[in-house]
Amino acid sequence: MKIIVVGCGKIGTTIVSSLVLEGHDVIAVDNQPAVISEITNIYDVMGVCGNGADYDTLAEAGVDKVDLFVASTGSDELNMLSCFVAGRMGASHTIAKISNPEYNEQNIAFMQKEMGISLAVNPELLAAHEIYNVIGLPAAAKVETFSGRKYEIVELVLRDDSPLDGMSLIDIRKKYKADFLVCVVHRDDKVYIPYGNFVLKSGDRIALTASRDELQKLMKMLGIVQKPVRDVMILGASKTAFYLSKMLIENGCSVKIVELDRERCLEFSDKLKNVSMIHGDGAQQELLMEEGLTSMDAFVTLTGMDEENILLSVFASSLGIKKVISKVNRDEFTALAEKLGLDCIMSPKKSVSEIIVRYARALQNSEGSSNVETLYKLMDGKAEALEFSVGSDFSLCGIPLKDMSLKNGVLIGGIIRARKTIIPKGDDVILAGDKVIVLAAGQRLDDLADIIR
Repeated sequence: MKIIVVGCGKIGTTIVSSLVLEGHDVIAVDNQPAVISEITNIYDVMGVCGNGADYDTLAEAGVDKVDLFVASTGSDELNMLSCFVAGRMGASHTIAKISNPEYNEQNIAFMQKEMGISLAVNPELLAAHEIYNVIGLPAAAKVETFSGRKYEIVELVLRDDSPLDGMSLIDIRKKYKADFLVCVVHRDDKVYIPYGNFVLKSGDRIALTASRDELQKLMKMLGIVQKPVRDVMILGASKTAFYLSKMLIENGCSVKIVELDRERCLEFSDKLKNVSMIHGDGAQQELLMEEGLTSMDAFVTLTGMDEENILLSVFASSLGIKKVISKVNRDEFTALAEKLGLDCIMSPKKSVSEIIVRYARALQNSEGSSNVETLYKLMDGKAEALEFSVGSDFSLCGIPLKDMSLKNGVLIGGIIRARKTIIPKGDDVILAGDKVIVLAAGQRLDDLADIIR
């Protein structure tokens, strides 16, 4: 497809990179010549320098012929205006990045309708949901949800004392009577879609699929259940911190935010009445200790500096804080953070790019027998989890899974039928109306039929 991306900052560049990897024809638009020069040198894209809401700039980019238009500048208002102009000039679908907490759901829904915007994406809100999901399951390094939380994929790192060390998947299923599936394993920079004889080792990063109740049951059997998180310290009064604090407070948690900017502290104090705001430099370990870091159940670093987030997360981990979550934007720092023992790392730009990629795949497959409803990148992007909605014309409806010839590196991880979550076995079948979760490594799936050889 032909796609225009306006605004090539951190988020926009990640979107461009993801879409290029998907094989799309991408046109990058930015008002900074140096940015356009850099992005066209790195990626195989066309670049146009100019204002993303300007008629002449969009005409030069060929907006009347694009399938998808994405506005990801640092200004919500410019993004909405860009989408409005692009739609009027002929863009088939438009997506706007909207981050300001002042734009609530009602405001955004109204503007989407009146301005013809297909989708609004909030990176900071997405990041807050991601962190909140992990805090709700403290033993997990990452949690991805499907179909309104009926089904989850949880990433765990197997410690040296893990009871799963040295066990095959067949033996695990026999020993632990919970309805779950080990669907992806990341080991030594390689990703595996494992089968029954696969043996797990300490150090593996594994992905488990199950319903929330079954996951809780499994965690208890494995002896890694932790008490619910109640006291949370957040470093940095960012937009993500604002959204996350509201979620945590509504769930009965106690939240303390440390922020260096006094004006920001006053602003948060006014908007978040039940949050304790601490004015001070969170990089000073003495301050964190004085504010009770060692008594916290979770510590979340959300400053604008990756280095600070990583170093202070390592410090908190050394104190035995059971849940430490770090925001890291630069890919090269993500690998460094993992080597330093941090297994719970989130990146708002990657969350946004996943949504854009999912939307593009759904558009590409609008004539197919199934639609991509959810897409997550797992194991640092080396694997994907996709949720397909099955149409009545899907050719494999009613055929037992054991009789399907699946491609290598593909696994059917779950079937959601009405309100029931099914961890599939050989005799299970797919029916029209089902939601089917598929795990894939080394494969690109646009349609559910792509899983067959």
